[in-house]
Amino acid sequence: MDIVVKGRKTEVPERFRKHVVDKLKLDKIQKIDAKAIRLDVEVSKEPNPRQADRSDRVEITLRSRGPVIRAEAAAADPYVALDLATEKLESRLRRQHEKRVSARKGNGHHRIPARDVAVTVPNAATVGEDGRLGPQRTTVEEPPATTKVGPLEVQGEGPLVVREKTHAAAPMSLDQALYEMELVGHDFYLFVDSETKLPSVVYRRHGYDYGVIHLEPDPFVEEAPQGAGGALRG
Repeated sequence: MDIVVKGRKTEVPERFRKHVVDKLKLDKIQKIDAKAIRLDVEVSKEPNPRQADRSDRVEITLRSRGPVIRAEAAAADPYVALDLATEKLESRLRRQHEKRVSARKGNGHHRIPARDVAVTVPNAATVGEDGRLGPQRTTVEEPPATTKVGPLEVQGEGPLVVREKTHAAAPMSLDQALYEMELVGHDFYLFVDSETKLPSVVYRRHGYDYGVIHLEPDPFVEEAPQGAGGALRG
């Protein structure tokens, strides 16, 4: 696997290039993602003195035969930014690896012994000690209990986790929202569009593609549709 280090509107010292090779442990990355092909490391400099605390930005892109994984960080020093971006990359690699392992386990087929079918499968016929089928068992299902979780009514045990937060947000442009999303390392970012004044969300699609959704009130709809499950905010 190759490591390509380049600067965007800035020179990259040879000392920093060597530090990148030492910091990004290729053997460790390939253990987590055996399909990894190349690591692109891009260094850029923010000339605005008001952003001196995050003037150096390092963006790491892992290219493989699977999905592209990116991580970036900004700090007052390029070496610190590299450390932060490397931690994010390793964290996302581990999450991706865990998803693949869970998917493989979920696709496995597990046989149920005949003696356990009546217990495991609802309304299944019983099996006697001689191996003959007995009468079918009929289970009477009770209606799920309804509980109050925040502003929602939840039937049964869920799973449903509701965490409600309210943030004060100054309107911003789409470019600034993309920047903030990459800064926090999330796959989406909720903001108020400074041009349309509408609540909006920008989200990551595939590779370097992004999407944006604007929420505009419908003047002809006075009530929220029933059965939608309410709004989850967090």
